[in-house]
Amino acid sequence: MTGRERFLGTLQGQTPDRVPVTLFIQDQGHFLTQVYPDLDPHAHESLQLAVVEFQRSLGVDVFVRLLFGVNDPLGIHCGGLNVSDQTENWEVRTKKSHQGNTTVYRSTIRTPGGTLEQDFSINEARPKTFMYGCTRKPIQTPADLDLAITYEPPLASPERAARIRERVQRIKQAVGEDGIVGTWSPHGPFNNASLLVTEETIYSLFLTDYDFYVKLMNFAMTRVLDYAMAMDAAGVDVHCVGGNVPGGFVGKACYDKYILPFERQYIEAIQRNGTPAMYHNCGQIMNLVESYKALGARVVEPFSPPPLGDADLARAKEIVAGAYVMVGGVDQVNVLQKGTIDEVKRKTEETITAGKPGGKFILQSADFLEYGTPIENLEAYVETAMEHAAY
Repeated sequence: MTGRERFLGTLQGQTPDRVPVTLFIQDQGHFLTQVYPDLDPHAHESLQLAVVEFQRSLGVDVFVRLLFGVNDPLGIHCGGLNVSDQTENWEVRTKKSHQGNTTVYRSTIRTPGGTLEQDFSINEARPKTFMYGCTRKPIQTPADLDLAITYEPPLASPERAARIRERVQRIKQAVGEDGIVGTWSPHGPFNNASLLVTEETIYSLFLTDYDFYVKLMNFAMTRVLDYAMAMDAAGVDVHCVGGNVPGGFVGKACYDKYILPFERQYIEAIQRNGTPAMYHNCGQIMNLVESYKALGARVVEPFSPPPLGDADLARAKEIVAGAYVMVGGVDQVNVLQKGTIDEVKRKTEETITAGKPGGKFILQSADFLEYGTPIENLEAYVETAMEHAAY
């Protein structure tokens, strides 16, 4: 089977010739700057093609997750309201400042009903590796939310949809039959809401002001849905959907009652054309493994082992019982980056052995590879995985 056939068969619940084996590589900075130090960090298509090239060189099944160049403006994924577009009722003024290695874009948004403010920060954590986030959230009160609902310009547009399609199709052509192309599609509603309000608010609002919470969650979902569907229309093979913010922080009872209904509605919407959603919770996951069976996502990842997460992959496999495809990860920090070759081989064998029974399993690094990961460790990971991958 080709890598593409292997991935697509697994995503459809079939059992292929062997477990798909891949690596999670961020399409800017981090590990890419180690392997391709001369690449421009803002030449996003070149970076994405480099991900293809490197995975192909190792002999894994190629899986490219597009973030940069398809999430435009980047705030769709990293936070804040739309400050890239203006209308007569949405006037944006942005001031740029520098604080050490961090660039801050402070935006003031004037509407007929009032003013909103937000900061979006870009930190150069190491040369050519950037961290992005909305560091001053724009929605503080129900009145702020009403302004955003009433006046924010749509995120999707025909021009942006065309650019997404062009990028997706070019990368798919480069990948060919060796694998698949996904997008970091807009997060689930709870993650999206967390990009607009403070942490203190998002983790308590469903208990302190339920009406405000419901309105916020519905806005967080509807404002990005057209953009997600533009990605779908571009021909992506899978939607990578952030679901880590609820994670293990709110508990199963609160997740099931207050969060799951909104997440399920969003997942249903983006999967309506048949493209699978891959729900991403990269931290505490075990208390929600059962809940995810009711979520409807066809794939859940990455079952990070301790200490980065709490995944017991063998136990999770029993609980899931084939309800969704599981993407199981080898610790990208403590094993792939910092471990010995023997440790890499042992943990890789343990992970694929736990995930393989019954199929519906993909092996990868638990999260994106870190700068300073020895190539020898990755080669050991691939060699060991392939030795144990056949069904």
